[in-house]
Amino acid sequence: MGNQVLIDFRESLEKELENVLSYWQQNTLDHNNDGFIGRIDHNNTMDTTHSKGIILNTRILWTFSRANNFYGDDRYGVECKRAFEYLWNHFRDMEHGGVYWEVDFKGNPTDKRKQIYAQAFCIYALSEYYKYAKRVEALDWAIALFSHIEERAYDIEFGGYFEAFGEFWEPIEDVRLSEKDLNAPKTTNTHLHILEAYTTLFEVTQKIEVKKALERLMQLFQDRLFREDGHLKLFFSKDWKEQSTEISFGHDIEAVWLLLLAARTSGSKNYVTTFEKLGIVIVDTFLQKALDNEFGVVNAQDRITKEMDTDRHWWPQIEAMVGLVYLWKITQGNTYLEHCLKIWDFTQKYILDHKHGEWFFRVDVNGNPYSEENKVGPWKCPYHNGRGLIELLSIL
Repeated sequence: MGNQVLIDFRESLEKELENVLSYWQQNTLDHNNDGFIGRIDHNNTMDTTHSKGIILNTRILWTFSRANNFYGDDRYGVECKRAFEYLWNHFRDMEHGGVYWEVDFKGNPTDKRKQIYAQAFCIYALSEYYKYAKRVEALDWAIALFSHIEERAYDIEFGGYFEAFGEFWEPIEDVRLSEKDLNAPKTTNTHLHILEAYTTLFEVTQKIEVKKALERLMQLFQDRLFREDGHLKLFFSKDWKEQSTEISFGHDIEAVWLLLLAARTSGSKNYVTTFEKLGIVIVDTFLQKALDNEFGVVNAQDRITKEMDTDRHWWPQIEAMVGLVYLWKITQGNTYLEHCLKIWDFTQKYILDHKHGEWFFRVDVNGNPYSEENKVGPWKCPYHNGRGLIELLSIL
């Protein structure tokens, strides 16, 4: 792989990172009701009365904080402060602890359930923000949320974490993260994002209890969550019986690099070795099954019927690129980097919105974007592409 290819690749990533961050800085601030606008549609039309979700808002705080830490300055300091204070003032449950799932456009709570996935994302965002701003209240809040997860959501009997609770941390029947998910007591998705949150929390606190929880999560992934065929299991009963036949290619390869980062951050050489070996198996399986003829990452497949969801969502493209570059650095196998470059070519051609900015939520088998999807919304945020671009630039 020639040096000029890598130089050109890095320059294109640098330019796109600036584009993504600029889009969110210029288009998403809610100047009427504070915080950030809850929805912007495919054509960049702002919905100023749309509700505001915890996932979008924590991911905004994380992204701008991570950008400041990456650049080593405070160019997004205004946005960081705005995001933190909106979470602090509107999503924080001061009586029962934890964070709400949703508020209306004026900041009044409309859904007070305690989704553990959301608590984890708040820890992730607050820890990254603390690295930049050194605000003690942000770190104290992150540690308090960690305690809530460990005390309320950890399953002492079978291990792992339960999916969701009500406002008062009471059990609820419908624990789904979204309408497309199974109503399962435990999910890989939630455990993956607790893992990333605890990784950054341990980085900034070095607390032994956080390290122990992080190591317990890594062991869980090793023992319970991966199938022998190189794919993650996704949905589980309380006692870890698999409840789904779906393969999510994006989660498979995202888990590779998040587990490696967790292992390295924890300082555990054994886990580093384990996940380097496992990563090769998972990524090689990914390359065999997940790419179309133009090197776009398809969304999912049923492992029994083999039926394929051929839509290409924005986030698996960038997560695949990061996973592949991690494996390239470990093995020095140029095939991984070559596939990364081809996925980037696909992403630039079909996923980037060259007219309105940012990335399309998803495109169909012919590369046509779905116009009903959001550009900004409860699940459409700057976290996957922003994080992936920063991670790639940091490695390169």
